Amino acid sequence: MTPTAAPALPIRGIQAGFRRFSVAEYDRMIANGVLGEDDHLELIEGYLVMKMPRNPPHDGRLLRLDKMLIRLLPDGWDRRVQMALTLADSVPELDLAIVRTDPADYTTRHPNPKDFGIVIEVSDSTLDGDRADKGRIYARAGLPTYWIVNIADRRVEVYTQPSGPTATAGYARRDDRNLGDHLELVLDGAVVAKFAVADVFR
Repeated sequence: MTPTAAPALPIRGIQAGFRRFSVAEYDRMIANGVLGEDDHLELIEGYLVMKMPRNPPHDGRLLRLDKMLIRLLPDGWDRRVQMALTLADSVPELDLAIVRTDPADYTTRHPNPKDFGIVIEVSDSTLDGDRADKGRIYARAGLPTYWIVNIADRRVEVYTQPSGPTATAGYARRDDRNLGDHLELVLDGAVVAKFAVADVFR
C-alpha cells in the first residue's frame, strides 16, 4: 500500500507569520539556556513545535517494545529511547531508535542518518503528525525503516523505501502488521529477528 502525499508543513505547528529557525540556532538556544527540557519543544522543519504529553498507553507500549528489542538486537547495534536526532532542518525527539554502536556512546554528537537502522514512534493522539510530518522528514533524510506503533488500531505500520531529499519526500512502501502477524527486525537489509505484533499490545 502506498501512502498518500504528505502536506508541505507540520500539522502540529501554526506557521502563518512565524519565523523558521536553523538547527544551529536551535542548538544555540539550548546551549544558552533559552530552551530547556521543561519547554517540551522539538524543531520540525524549522518550526518549534510542542511535543504532545505522554500517557500510560503510550509509555507502556514503549517500555514493552524496548524490553523486547533489548533481547533481540545483535552485536553492533544499540537502542536510543526518547533521544534527539539531528537532521538538516529538524531535531525531532524519537520515541525509540535502533542505531549502530558508537565507541563514544554518542557523548559528543547525536547520531546522523547513516547511524540508523530503524526509527520508531508510538502513536495515539500524535498519529496524524507521526504519519505526515515525521514520515516526511525521516524519508527526506533517507532513514531506511520507520515503524509507527498505532495504538488505536493495534497494529504496527512499517514504512520503507525512503525518497531521500525530494520536493515531495515520503516512503514509497507501507506495510501494516496486525495482531495475527509477525514483525521482522531488518538491519542492513538482513532479517535479524522476528516477534509477534500481539506481544506489543497484550
